[in-house]
Amino acid sequence: MKRHKVAYGRHESQFGHLYEPANPGDRVPLVVLIHGGFFSTRFTLTIETAIARLLAERGAAVWNVEYRRVEEQGGGWPGTGDDALAALRALDDLVPAALPVDLAARLEVDDVAVVGHSAGGLLAVWGTATLGARTATARITRVVAQSAVLDLTHELARHRPTPRNLMGRRYDEIPERYAQASPILAPVCDAHIIAIHAGDDAAVPVESSRRYVEAVTERGQSAELVVVPGEGHDAFVDPRSACTRQTLRLLGI
Repeated sequence: MKRHKVAYGRHESQFGHLYEPANPGDRVPLVVLIHGGFFSTRFTLTIETAIARLLAERGAAVWNVEYRRVEEQGGGWPGTGDDALAALRALDDLVPAALPVDLAARLEVDDVAVVGHSAGGLLAVWGTATLGARTATARITRVVAQSAVLDLTHELARHRPTPRNLMGRRYDEIPERYAQASPILAPVCDAHIIAIHAGDDAAVPVESSRRYVEAVTERGQSAELVVVPGEGHDAFVDPRSACTRQTLRLLGI
């Protein structure tokens, strides 16, 4: 299995690992992975390595994205969000350019899936919605938000560690910026958004995803909730888990 390190910016954390698919078919699924971890440098894209390899083994090209986190220069909001946008726009040029020409020509750029776990789920949904589910050459059709932080403004969410880490200041000081970064308030887009949540998640309550789906479907967003019973927050980075099996099913891979 071949992996390429591809920079999409000048900062040392503006890069991704691009995995070539094993035994690629005539059409190659393209999956973007965005890791979680409280937007902190304690966590890196390597927590998604096992999942990226699993997807590649099943025939997908996988763009596993790193981004500037809150301890780094330019990290936090809006820099971290800007990195998510830049990483998605890299699907237009940097990602295919890193692959063999014949393989790049087979990428399903008109049917891209973006998967984000926890804090990465916020970036996946917000980034896709901000871009209108399209880059210059790629169309994002599905976003799989895994036990994601999808509402920064709700009274039960805005004082939790992940929103505070991303924003760096309290909600009552900058409520407009919390709203700007909150996926629940993002524009309606053409992608189908699947909020999949671990039923026994103690880090991000399942009510967060349920509330998100109810709110955005009322505004016309295509979205659904999938709850996987009996597993916790970190099950999504375990390739052996039911959460991962359900994610594979939703991706059709």
